[in-house]
Amino acid sequence: MSRKRRMFDIDLPEIDAVPVGKTPDRALGQRRGPMASAISENASALRERRETEDSIRAENDRLATEFVRLKRDGLIVDRIPLDRIVTEKLVRDRKPGEDADLEELKTSIRDVGLSNPIRVEPRADGKFELVQGMRRLQAYRALLDETGEAEFVSIPAGIGSESAELQDSYRRMVDENLIRKDISFAEMATLARRYAEDPVNDCPDVSDAVALLFKSASYTKRSYIRAFAELLARLGKLLEFPQVIPRNVGVELKRKLDADPSLTVRVSAALRDEPGRDAAREVVILRGFVEDQPQTLPTGKTAGTAAARPRQAKTTFQLALADGVARCNASQGRLELRQDRDFSAIDRHRLERAVAAFFDTLDES
Repeated sequence: MSRKRRMFDIDLPEIDAVPVGKTPDRALGQRRGPMASAISENASALRERRETEDSIRAENDRLATEFVRLKRDGLIVDRIPLDRIVTEKLVRDRKPGEDADLEELKTSIRDVGLSNPIRVEPRADGKFELVQGMRRLQAYRALLDETGEAEFVSIPAGIGSESAELQDSYRRMVDENLIRKDISFAEMATLARRYAEDPVNDCPDVSDAVALLFKSASYTKRSYIRAFAELLARLGKLLEFPQVIPRNVGVELKRKLDADPSLTVRVSAALRDEPGRDAAREVVILRGFVEDQPQTLPTGKTAGTAAARPRQAKTTFQLALADGVARCNASQGRLELRQDRDFSAIDRHRLERAVAAFFDTLDES
């Protein structure tokens, strides 16, 4: 018996309507198994991780470049332990002894902190060489000794480049100190002389050292520094308080020593005669050799008309008074009294009575 063949009506699309090529993602997703889904998700995660790592690496490279630039410019600031800061590389121009203004700086640091970090340069041994900020470093060390507080164990410091040139380090120190109100010409001259004496600097001439270190100073100021350097070369061992010598006294005395070499012997003798003198007395002694003389400018020009040469004293002596020492020079027609006091501040009538009493005493038989 033969079977009947059944027929079904199926709607088939037109052949041109059937897409040719890749199977749509939607269709693949419908047929994808668990393993294929896991592989796809893992690949996607790896791709995202790689993109994140590339972004982090690019940011790190940018930050490293920026850090190198900031470090080169000395703009990196960190807290450096005090015991890792040394002052061996540069010769300092600060005068020795106690700093009268250090207490004021310490009070400011206690109250508001350090507003201006010091500047240091890293060394190969892990320590840091001080370039700028000696007084600030001294204040921190003093505060640590006095209080023992952890706040003063380290100090904010700008960290410069380890490969900085020695001359650049000196210039940074000098340029900062040029704005100090209390720095003297003798201190600046001492720095120039020590710089020239150090063979490492390859600058044996003091005049060249002044030109190099004080390049930002005016020509006139550099001339004054050179004059003081010459003065210290001739009298340095005898001067106990060179930092208090006024500019005009030091410059004019140097000019007079140039004009009269024998004057060095007389000035030296006068300084040796008073070994226990104070700073004010030392200035009085030096001023005595330049008074009544025209002021000579650094360029060699003379200001004003030349004054007559002072008469040589026939009698010289000193008087020990309750408030200091008075020096007397007496010669024909001239009597000179010197003491470290402002006679112009004394009432005129009182001064007249004292002078009159003086002459009355002289005339007594």
